[in-house]
Amino acid sequence: MKLTDATLRNLTEPGKHFDGGGLYLELTPTGGRYWRMKYRHGGKEKRLAFGVYPAVSLKTARERAADARKVLEAGDDPGLLRKAEKAKAAHEAVNTLEAVARDWLAHQAARWEPVTLERIRASLEADLFKTLGARPLASIKPGEIMAAVKKVEARGAADQAGRVLQRVKAVYRWAVTHERIESNPMLDLVPSEILKPREVQHRAALADRDLPEFLGKLAAYEGDFTTAQALRLLILSATRPGETRGARWAEFDLDAALWKIPPERMKMRVEHRVPLSRQAVEVLRTMQTLSGGRELVFPSPVYPSKPLSENTFNSALARMGYKNEATAHGFRALFSTVANECGWNPDVIERQLAHKEQNEIRAAYHRSTYMQDREKLMQWWADYLDGRKAGNVVKMPQRAA
Repeated sequence: MKLTDATLRNLTEPGKHFDGGGLYLELTPTGGRYWRMKYRHGGKEKRLAFGVYPAVSLKTARERAADARKVLEAGDDPGLLRKAEKAKAAHEAVNTLEAVARDWLAHQAARWEPVTLERIRASLEADLFKTLGARPLASIKPGEIMAAVKKVEARGAADQAGRVLQRVKAVYRWAVTHERIESNPMLDLVPSEILKPREVQHRAALADRDLPEFLGKLAAYEGDFTTAQALRLLILSATRPGETRGARWAEFDLDAALWKIPPERMKMRVEHRVPLSRQAVEVLRTMQTLSGGRELVFPSPVYPSKPLSENTFNSALARMGYKNEATAHGFRALFSTVANECGWNPDVIERQLAHKEQNEIRAAYHRSTYMQDREKLMQWWADYLDGRKAGNVVKMPQRAA
């Protein structure tokens, strides 16, 4: 005899009250009313729990029992399937986008400068965590990530949109590797198929004709002395602004006129050896009297334990009258342009700039560091700058072979 709601409401006798197909309500001596289903699988008798009456109605209990019987008919064990589903739900609950992304950031932290780590964390918090951060990683669809990235682009931050997409894809790759998600649903998200095409905006750079005036202004700069010296080394070494700002005394051998920048501070994660001209060594000898007892060569004037800030160089250039006309990174372009026009070997120039060889086959066989040629190149460049400061027009040099 099947159960009815009236029967269930009036039950008083403890025990199992069957509805059919293995479904029954168990009334305990203390008055608890629990839905159960008895079944057999693999030759063993088992049971499922469907909840408590009346929170789980008779109709709902029958529906759950019917679903379980379908699983049995397919040859599976509904009890084991439910355990797997619970385990999956528990796994997804702790593997949200934000939780996994923060673990990814912690894993990457040793590879990045603190300022880079903070910049990436801030972008994820602002552009992803607020809307998708609490969602299980496995539940987020590619279209939702695409929408988030396009929202960043819509506010006029196309570069940032591309970086956000790149970071999301990196988080998902890491999650697959560390078994936080079974597969990567973001593989097919390609920036060129999501973001609008745009013209590449090259960083503003001085022209060779501007050097005499600029070098004169740098020599007369009345702002922070450390900043001026850092700019001089930046220009003389053709390094990236971040590499110069974060320079440590432990990286320099001034007697050998050599600067060894460790892999973790390089864009390509490969040690970069920078030959130093006499003029570059002079800059560093001067800084030794000011910061020689510290870790950093160019400490911040506000926070001595930290390097000069990211905007320090460009702020100094603006103060000298070059706002929107020159950037710190642009001096690398000036160095490359002048050295190439003056006949230096392009391979030597590219190696000095620590650029990655784009041709993979060539990269595999072309491992020369050109140190002797680069020593000559960097001394020539320092002498060239001295000449331009004096207003000289420098002729074609005796270039390295």
